[in-house]
Amino acid sequence: MKELNNQLLNKSSRNADNIQNVFSLFRKHYYPIPLEIFSGDPYRVLISTLLSSRTNDDITLPASQRLFKRAPDIKSLNQLKQSEIGKLIYPVGFYQVKSKQLKKLSNIVIHNFNSQIPSTRDELISLPGVGRKTANLTLNRAFAIPAIAVDTHVHRISKLLRWVNTQTPLETELELEKFLPKKYWSEVNRLFVSIGRQHRSRSSLLGFLKNNNLI
Repeated sequence: MKELNNQLLNKSSRNADNIQNVFSLFRKHYYPIPLEIFSGDPYRVLISTLLSSRTNDDITLPASQRLFKRAPDIKSLNQLKQSEIGKLIYPVGFYQVKSKQLKKLSNIVIHNFNSQIPSTRDELISLPGVGRKTANLTLNRAFAIPAIAVDTHVHRISKLLRWVNTQTPLETELELEKFLPKKYWSEVNRLFVSIGRQHRSRSSLLGFLKNNNLI
């Protein structure tokens, strides 16, 4: 049944014209995402993305800026006490857990990676607190390496577009990789998150997609 559903998705919504229309429209309505200001800086991209887990970007951004003012690089982060890190990043979600992860992460990067943020998914995922989404976003924003970072916005919009029939972000990522040309991969998160932030309710998002003939 799942294979049949995926075949139907391929025929009805995954054609090249539909994909191009989605990305063209999303680019037109794109509004910058707060954490993109750190793009190009591997350290700040990785740390701010880790902090953003289960936390609104509007809270994560000032918390990240406070932290980076005290710890502008991985070595200065490592010199901070865990309690100091916690105070600086509060009130991000699970700030006590994340402060512990950041302390461990900084030590590992310094000793195992010569103080350089790693640039492969496997190496990034080996760091405390870094999951697949954070790793993929770091590859995109810091190193310009194509990867599809799936969060709540990407997952739900992909399902509404009938691009996927999946249950988890990982399933969505792997399914999108099967049919989306690689030239789109780095745009998926930034565009879908931007649209999702502008249309937070299901009804608003559905209205936007329907009014623009995307579904």
